[in-house]
Amino acid sequence: MSTDIPIGIPDTDRRAKRNVAVLVAAQAILGSQMPMIFVIGGLAGQMLAPNACLATLPISLIVFGSMTTAPWLSPLMQRMGRRTGFLIGAMGGMIGALICVLALSKGSFALFLLGSYMTGIYMSAQGFFRFAAADTASEAFRPKAISYVMAGGLLSAVLGPQLVKVSTDATAIPFVGTYALVIGLNLVGMALFFLLDIPKAPPRRATDAPARSWLELLSQPTIAVAIICAMVSYALMNLVMTSTPLAVVGCGFTEGNAADIVTGHVLAMFAPSFFTGHLIARFGATRIVALGLVILGIAGVVALQGVELENFFLALVLLGLGWNFGFIGATTMLAGAHEPHERGRVQGMNDALVFGGVVLASLASGGLMNCSGGTPEAGWSAVNLAMVPFLTLAGGALIWLTLRPQD
Repeated sequence: MSTDIPIGIPDTDRRAKRNVAVLVAAQAILGSQMPMIFVIGGLAGQMLAPNACLATLPISLIVFGSMTTAPWLSPLMQRMGRRTGFLIGAMGGMIGALICVLALSKGSFALFLLGSYMTGIYMSAQGFFRFAAADTASEAFRPKAISYVMAGGLLSAVLGPQLVKVSTDATAIPFVGTYALVIGLNLVGMALFFLLDIPKAPPRRATDAPARSWLELLSQPTIAVAIICAMVSYALMNLVMTSTPLAVVGCGFTEGNAADIVTGHVLAMFAPSFFTGHLIARFGATRIVALGLVILGIAGVVALQGVELENFFLALVLLGLGWNFGFIGATTMLAGAHEPHERGRVQGMNDALVFGGVVLASLASGGLMNCSGGTPEAGWSAVNLAMVPFLTLAGGALIWLTLRPQD
């Protein structure tokens, strides 16, 4: 199935545009909690963990929560609607932040891990915002709808880290104020979902082919390659971003510097979304994914050149840009590669596999950063060198898809 999307948006996309506006707002408000948590998660973990090598384990638990939630949350949304699933996600984020407040108050690493896992329920739900944008969109508007929703992360990129700056030391116990703000963001954001107008997925018709198993779906080249590229783009972004606050602080800079660098990174993740969909419509999803993988590789090269603030800023900006092209391109490839009645199964499978890769990346991030070579500089180099084999895998898969005979 071709991944190239024709240019032009028909008038039938009026409903889709309304849903996109709601999802953009949700991405901006609710999505602010993710950069907040990724800035402080490793630092709070380092404060609570019995071993420094476990500092990023809370972030790994967030992603593990997302991975284990996606397989049941996606089919639930197919049966009960997107709104129900998104409300469940916001509840998970709120409860997770509350548990983290209790954990910090008690100095309990185990309780902090539980709260992090609950936060993963929200992260999983947020991952489906991009698919929800495509639900009511025409084929022409689909890549633009996806990219506009991703662009909602621009406000969260600015708001989240700035909230960290004003809340980290606002309470006697570090980071408690930040998690209290996360609770408030989830409460405010939940109201937005009542404005969505997305019908439930159509049931399978008698004339439709039987729903395919995971193995059958993965045997379709476009689906398999789209998932591989999404996994690699997201996992490598997470691998490097998770280590960044530890590397920045470890190399003698401040937590405020780390927050500013993460702000630049998240801006680069979402700002291109205003035109990524147009680029996909013009050049095709496979070319944009390929460009994203190349930019991720360049980000690693820049990071290996030194540990000055400029290196961190430029590497993280390139990392965000590469993720944007790679992940949105892969999402567009996947959205056009399955039947409507398979939506829940395919999207749940995709996010389970993608976030499974991200779990491994975030677990590896703490070990590579804190337990490789004995210095922050050596750990940072190990993190960035680890990108090479996975970029090679994704690039090879994309080349194979491009060169193989079309069905």
